[in-house]
Amino acid sequence: MKLQKLHYLLVILSLFSATVTIAQHQFVNINTPPEISPMPMKPEMTEIWEPEVKIITAAKIPGNAPSDAIILFDGKNLDQWVSKNNPNKPAPWKIMDNDYMEIVPGSGDIQTKMTFGDCQLHLEWSADDAAVHGGQARGNSGVFFQNRYELQILDSYNNRTYSNGQAGSIYKDHAPLVNAVKSPLEWNMYDVIYTAPRFKADGKIDAPARITVFLNGVLIQNNVTINGLTLYIGLHNYPSPHGDDVISLQDHGSKNQYRNIWIRKL
Repeated sequence: MKLQKLHYLLVILSLFSATVTIAQHQFVNINTPPEISPMPMKPEMTEIWEPEVKIITAAKIPGNAPSDAIILFDGKNLDQWVSKNNPNKPAPWKIMDNDYMEIVPGSGDIQTKMTFGDCQLHLEWSADDAAVHGGQARGNSGVFFQNRYELQILDSYNNRTYSNGQAGSIYKDHAPLVNAVKSPLEWNMYDVIYTAPRFKADGKIDAPARITVFLNGVLIQNNVTINGLTLYIGLHNYPSPHGDDVISLQDHGSKNQYRNIWIRKL
């Protein structure tokens, strides 16, 4: 009789143990979510169709303007330019051989009638054929973006001067990576990507201007930060906020020449 009771007790304990094990297993299954396999990627999941990319016609000759460019000078007239000293007067420089404009020393800077911010600019320039002077006096001019930030133009062919003041420099701000200037008897070519500065609501600088420059097809400024007004004397800074403004060309007393100027707003 005692053996029967003991056997019965062992059976009860075995059943209880099995029940607890099953319950624990069911508890884990209920509260532990099954692993979810990520959805397999398809090619179309990373394709962007809208908006459709705008179509323009590229120039057949490298350096010439694409179909969406604004022609600032094509050798025929100075209709897109005015005097910087008096914007109500026409640009006082000369058109030569129905091909290029020549600075009239002492007549003053010229500026575009239109204003620009972010842009792509193409411009060809040549120093005076006669290399009479040296240093900063040889073929000195400049391109000013937003009428404030100068990309230097200078005859830097066999002509040493301070590095952040030679051709291709962001004047007194960044020296060019290399000197790729051609001789005074040849034309030089700038291709520029310019990003205008952004300002906060309180007028303080939010993002400074940036510029990339190719000179004769050679990268000489690689998306550099412009640290402010390109001043001749003093440290560069952004004293006041501003929006789009004119492109201006400098009369620095040299008979420099310009041709084939076009721009794209970005």
